[in-house]
Amino acid sequence: MLADPFATLGAPYRFDLDLPAIEKVHRELSRALHPDRFAQAGASERRAALEKAATVNEAWRVVRDPVRRAEALLAIGGIAVGENREPQASPALLMDVLEHREALADARAKNDMVKIRALRSAFEARERSAEEKLTQGFALAFAATQSSPWRERREALEAILPALGELRFFKRLLGDVSAIEEEQA
Repeated sequence: MLADPFATLGAPYRFDLDLPAIEKVHRELSRALHPDRFAQAGASERRAALEKAATVNEAWRVVRDPVRRAEALLAIGGIAVGENREPQASPALLMDVLEHREALADARAKNDMVKIRALRSAFEARERSAEEKLTQGFALAFAATQSSPWRERREALEAILPALGELRFFKRLLGDVSAIEEEQA
């Protein structure tokens, strides 16, 4: 990540954001940096505006996606992120996801759209649960920065990592459900 997406969009450092308000800021910045506004400018000014517009667009992509938003907050907090850098998911979560994958594959093989829709609802509930854990965890971690030593903030941020892993798993399952639904449409 090159630029701080929160600073780029003037967003607070928190997981639960007012996305419609930030989208409005994104649109305003995009309008101000639109290439047509710089058509008569010099080449270096046009290039700078284009680079700023690309930065604003990438910031919006990061902030609107819950996984990328959590990764950005963790990176800002000094925690290395990425699936290869995070602790392995708990055996219970891995078993749960495996069972969900098997249920989804079975429903797909039987073309059981009622079961697939039920699985979608269950996955969405787990996704919301993981997002709530992230919201609470980041609130605690960034509150710790105000009155606590860096070590406590780092510990609070590291405690968030399992919820991020859980969110990733259920986002993937929801992507699988969407692919099945598109096949059926």
